[in-house]
Amino acid sequence: MSDMTSQDQIPAPSGRMRRKGDLPHKDCAACGRPFAWRRKWARCWDEIRFCSDRCRRTRRAP
Repeated sequence: MSDMTSQDQIPAPSGRMRRKGDLPHKDCAACGRPFAWRRKWARCWDEIRFCSDRCRRTRRAP
């Protein structure tokens, strides 16, 4: 039996489960913290720059 729980795994596009640590990461443009890929961002991952709505609202001026 595996040490992983179903909540620690995310399905890969091929239908196989993928660990959260294997997902792509980016650094937030506002706070600099790293954040991971989310399923709701699958179609627009290249456009995502901020880790949260709060960072998006309080972003630094370019």
